[in-house]
Amino acid sequence: MRISIRVLSALSALFMGTILSSCGSDGKQIKNEYKQITVEEAKRIMDEESGFVILDVRRQDEYDSGHIPGAVLLTNESIGSGEIPALPDKSQKMLVYCRSGNRSKQAANKLADLGYTNVYEFGGINDWPYEIE
Repeated sequence: MRISIRVLSALSALFMGTILSSCGSDGKQIKNEYKQITVEEAKRIMDEESGFVILDVRRQDEYDSGHIPGAVLLTNESIGSGEIPALPDKSQKMLVYCRSGNRSKQAANKLADLGYTNVYEFGGINDWPYEIE
């Protein structure tokens, strides 16, 4: 069986592209990152899309005092290095917020480090001009 140099070169490039797509040029694993969006963009996603989860990463008492409709409480402190049974789909779109934006950034970063690939952080409920329940 004869394979041309051109075919071997193309296969080699495809193979290396697959390997490097998850590695940097130095061969190290690229860290997953979350995306920061505005509250307006988060609201647009909530109004127009489906299949996402809204994560409130504040404390229980803060959540009880008012939260974005449909939000699920997952405190920042509860996000560690282990699996999160409440979030089994690591590719599900996640919209993360807290009170001011500090804990939501921390939580989004931890989720990305755990392998969640579709994390959107949009700051704090203090900047949310829409409905709260």
